[in-house]
Amino acid sequence: MTSGSMVDRDRAFQRYVALGDSFTEGLNDEIGVDGRHLGWADRFAASVDAVYPGLLYANLAVRGKLIKEVVDEQVPAAIDLRPDLVTFAAGVNDALRRNFDLDASLENLAIGIEALRRTGATVVVFAFGDPSRRSRVMGTVSQRLWEYNAGTRRIAEQFGAVVVDFWGAAVFDDDEFWSPDRLHLSPSGHALAARAALATLGLDDETWRTPRASVSPPTPLVRAAENVAWAGGHFLPWIGRRLRGVSSGDGVTAKRPRLQPVTPEPG
Repeated sequence: MTSGSMVDRDRAFQRYVALGDSFTEGLNDEIGVDGRHLGWADRFAASVDAVYPGLLYANLAVRGKLIKEVVDEQVPAAIDLRPDLVTFAAGVNDALRRNFDLDASLENLAIGIEALRRTGATVVVFAFGDPSRRSRVMGTVSQRLWEYNAGTRRIAEQFGAVVVDFWGAAVFDDDEFWSPDRLHLSPSGHALAARAALATLGLDDETWRTPRASVSPPTPLVRAAENVAWAGGHFLPWIGRRLRGVSSGDGVTAKRPRLQPVTPEPG
């Protein structure tokens, strides 16, 4: 389901800029020719380019970014690139923080969307999925995300953005679409997210929401072993970074800071 303004289906997009955090940077997808992860935005750009050949694409997203950082750092840079299509996905990192401020997060989101819409660009934003459907630990921020998503929909309606709505999408309950850290999408998950974004532009249909045929869940013993491996390999290191005040994005730069053809010219 999408909300916000209707997309002009006859518009030929020429300049696409992706903004956000690790979700849009593409963490844990396949590695591309530049040595960085692909991600749903790269896949989305390739599909848009197939419909509107010659699309130029920049991706300013950096892992670990909070929404104010995206608005302060990435939104002005995006505006300078004069895009006619922007995807903006941020807020989950804020919701995971102990000192999460819903009102401040939504205020920053509104500032960013308003500034981008003022350029005339089509702006696509995201209402994130319910983590309680997959994890009791991650489910502790479920209420925060529900409230943030509700605010996102209101802001999108106010400024004429469109929303990719993952909340309640049972298809994402499938472990196939998640990497072992349970926070980032797998390659299959990134492909699914790209389809969802394309549907907001009328370039795909809503069948992306259809869950796969039922598969047998892991046994309690297997799940317990997976939980131990996840806690030691992902959750505890994440807690350690929080305690040290270290971000996963420290020292990381945007993988596509300039508009470039989706498929690089040979040679």
